Amino acid sequence: MTSYLTPTALLTARTSLAAALDGSGPPVEFTEDGRTVTRPEARETAAGSTLGVAAVVRTSGSTGTPKQTLLTAEALAASSTATAARLGGEGHWLLALSLHYVAGLAVLSRSIHAGTTPTLLPPGTFTPERFAEAAQQVPGTGFQAVSLVPTQLARLLDPAAGTLGVEALRRFDAILIGGARTPDTIRERAAEANLPLHLTYGMSETCGGCVYDGVPLDGVHADLVPDPESGTPRLRLSGPMVAAGYLADPERTATHFGTGTPADPTARWYLTEDTGTVTNREDGTQLLTVTGRVDDVINTGGIKVSGARIQQVLEQMPGVRAAFAAGLPDDDWGHRVCAAVALGSGEWDERGAAEAIRAELGPAAVPKTWLTLEELPLLANGKTDRQALIARFADQH
Repeated sequence: MTSYLTPTALLTARTSLAAALDGSGPPVEFTEDGRTVTRPEARETAAGSTLGVAAVVRTSGSTGTPKQTLLTAEALAASSTATAARLGGEGHWLLALSLHYVAGLAVLSRSIHAGTTPTLLPPGTFTPERFAEAAQQVPGTGFQAVSLVPTQLARLLDPAAGTLGVEALRRFDAILIGGARTPDTIRERAAEANLPLHLTYGMSETCGGCVYDGVPLDGVHADLVPDPESGTPRLRLSGPMVAAGYLADPERTATHFGTGTPADPTARWYLTEDTGTVTNREDGTQLLTVTGRVDDVINTGGIKVSGARIQQVLEQMPGVRAAFAAGLPDDDWGHRVCAAVALGSGEWDERGAAEAIRAELGPAAVPKTWLTLEELPLLANGKTDRQALIARFADQH
């Protein structure tokens, strides 16, 4: 992952977003190359919002479908307030993610609400050395926090990098990890180092993470809604940080956004593409577990298997740093299971991996197409580029 934001560009971004948040300036969008552009046409679409849209987050996401998510000032404020309440403080953030990614924008928004300016990771490729240099520049007084994607955390905790990354991470009171699933091996390394890690779940449509360590933030409620096509339960999130919808896309807005849930008839909700479970606990809180995506379910030979579960098994195999699994249309099987692995140190054993999947998930889950790579292709937000890998699978067939 590479950052293009300069100190001057950060100052421009902070000034512009602050004005958009208090209503004195137009909505803004942050581009991948570090520019701030105004989007005055977006404010008119935020019906029912006091100040209207403050920011537009443009993303093709992992599905390849372009979206322009409309984040209101109220939603961003609610997200900042709830995050500070859950973490037990607010103050100084290290900005280690691009602002065109919602997690980066959220860091800037939280800093504005805290009356601070985030410390900027130096432009260039993300390395433990650059991260450690930036971490030392974060003001030493008050609450310190950083938001990362799993790929960044993995590089910082890589034993080959020594202790530089771990020592830099120990400077922070809170380390937020989101944007993709964090492999169990990385979580174990973080736990061994006693790092204040918080695994977050959310998306552009919820102003970033709104579920921390499986528990929704204050004001956030989760429930399950059957998918209209497959009947598979989809996760629905409601709360004050839900976006206003998508710019110039009323059909998709109507499909994914609405108002009124069994828990609160006035709550605004967003219907995700994810599957999972929700447990309502006796203390009034919820425990949410994401199990995959609606399109992650692979129907092969009449048996349904989970690409996410295949990925989890592969990530436990020696020599595997990251993994991905998906289904491709197949004349004989309906869909055939395909898997890609990014190899690190250790010896890769494809046959052993297949046997592990067979033992854990059954024979239908064993991939019929394999890719071994040095790195999995990533989107700019740190997520696995599903479309690129699916195209590679198709080329292998």
